[in-house]
Order: sequence, then structure tokens, then C-alpha cells
Amino acid sequence: MPTLEGALLVLRLVGGHQVAPDIEIPHTVLHPGAHRELRRYGTDEQVAAARATERPPVLLVPPLAVSARCYDLGPGQSVVEQFLEIGRVPYVVDFGEVGRAERGMGFEDYFDDIVPQAIGRVLDDHPGADQVDLVAWSIGGTISLLTAAAHPELPIRSIVAIGTPLDYDALAPYPMVKKLMKPTGGKAVTVALRAFGGIPAPLVRIAYRGTAWQRELKKPGYIMRNAHDTEALARMQVIDRFQNSMPGYAGKVSEQMWENFVFRGELASGVVDFDGRRVDLTSVGVPIALFGSHRDAIASWQAVRHGVEVLADSPQVHFSTVEASHLGLIAGEAATSQTWPRVAEFHAALDD
Repeated sequence: MPTLEGALLVLRLVGGHQVAPDIEIPHTVLHPGAHRELRRYGTDEQVAAARATERPPVLLVPPLAVSARCYDLGPGQSVVEQFLEIGRVPYVVDFGEVGRAERGMGFEDYFDDIVPQAIGRVLDDHPGADQVDLVAWSIGGTISLLTAAAHPELPIRSIVAIGTPLDYDALAPYPMVKKLMKPTGGKAVTVALRAFGGIPAPLVRIAYRGTAWQRELKKPGYIMRNAHDTEALARMQVIDRFQNSMPGYAGKVSEQMWENFVFRGELASGVVDFDGRRVDLTSVGVPIALFGSHRDAIASWQAVRHGVEVLADSPQVHFSTVEASHLGLIAGEAATSQTWPRVAEFHAALDD
């Protein structure tokens, strides 16, 4: 197409023109509470058909500082759609927006309260089920593992953690930052995070886009090359909408990530001490499936693979490599052809 026409299309899309509507899978809000909204996905017919299989329900746990829409980005990029197609009822717990008002929320709020409560509500809604499979992406996997470790009595059948880093020394640039902050005992970063009340949403969005800077640079050319491919442009805009909807990190959570995960490296050791609340990941006693990628700019393959060592006492620990971006691990061609079929196989083996 002419260069001028392509340039005009770039300007229109940058200006907010949408080439396709934002479509969500039908869902029902079962509990509308703040930072703990629970949704069940699927039409009445889909849910009834999935329940008839008598397979355990799936609870999808999102990361922090990420919209729960990560599991339902759009047609062909929807995790919940994948589960419905194979006859499993998917539920999503939505942590919602956080700001200075939530600066006191820490990881304990998620693994001691929010996620356990969501598990109970899922089972209350799913007749005949006595266990739930947790499936999570990125730090959502960390929360899921902490929940299982802190509450071994919970009816969790298995955990799938996709792109979940468990060794922050394997994530650039943290080793360098640790070295620079060592003279202050790490307190300089803690003080800054406390002053901001966390990490504001705009900074989170800028940082996420920074990990995919090549995509941002290539976007105008991509738009021009695909000017007549509405489907390709729609997929691009789905990712843009997702990036623009990212919330921030709560103050206490961001401090814990820095102090416990990065500076002291407690996740890598397997035992995390949240101000005297010790959680031992090595005690997790359910089957686990981990997924990592060498192309992941946020959670390196080495950082995710370290989970095999930390979680070695679990009855089963499976590790799979799917070469995709961080988001591509759960939404994209590689997710559809590799991640979700392997998750389905993992769950089917437990069914048997």
C-alpha cells in the first residue's frame, strides 16, 4: 500500500482507533469484593457440559500489577476459552487496582486470605468437586506456591506455574542492583518504595513496554505491512490494551519483593520470612508443572527452572520449555500449540 496511506493508518491506530471490538468470554461474577472478585467463565451450557465431565475446576491466579484480563485477552488469545473447550470450568480471582490506599497490602494478604477464600468459593460453586487445580502466570505462580506451602490443608490438587521466577539472581539487572545497594543493607530501595507507597501503575506500564522495546520500535512497520489484515491488527491492539490496563504494585508487596525475593534471595533458598511469618516452599506437597522460556525478557529460563530444585520434594515436578515471550507463554501461537496442550496432559494424567 502507499507509504502515505500506511502512515495515516499508523496515526489513526496510535490515536485510539480500534479495528475490532474488545470481546470477553461470557462470565458470571460470583463474588464482587474488593481485591478478590471471583468470576466463573462460560455460558450456562458450557459450564453444565464441563461439570458433567466431573473434572476438578481450575482457579486462575493472576500476577500482581497485571489485569486479570491476561487470562481472557480476546478470541484466540483466551486461556479460559482453552479450558472450556476441553471441558474444565475456569474461575478467575481478580486482585483489582491498587494504589496508596492499599500500600499496607502484603503477600500475606494474598496467600493467607484472598486465594484461600477464592478456593473455598470455587468449590462451593462447583457441585461434587472436592479439589481445585491452581493455574497461574508469572508472580501469580509465586502466590499460588506460597498459598500451598502456607496452608497444606487447602484442597489444592495441583499447581501450574507459567513463567514464574524462583531465583531473582538469575534476573537482570537484580544482581548488579544488589551489589550497589549492599552498603545500605538494601534499605535505600526500601525507603524509596515506601515513599512512593509502592510502584505506580504508569511506571509498571513503562517498565513492561521496556522489556519489549523491539516490538514498540517495529510497530509502525508492522501496521503498514498488515494494513489490510484486520485480524493481525486486532491481535496487536489486544496486547496494547493489556499493557495500558496494568495496575501498580502495593507498597508492602513491592518492599517484600525487593527485600525477600531480590536482596535476600529467599525464594531461591525455598524459605521466605515475611517479618516472622515463615513460608517453606520446599514443603509443597502437590504435583507441580513449571513452564519457562529462553525468550522471556521478564522471567529468565534459569530463574524459572530453579523451581525444579526448590520444589524437589513435591510428589511430581514437571518442567517444560516453550519458546515465547513472557505474555506469549499464555496467550499466543506458542501458548495455543504448546503450553495449553501440555497443561491439559498434566491435568489428564492426574485425572487418571
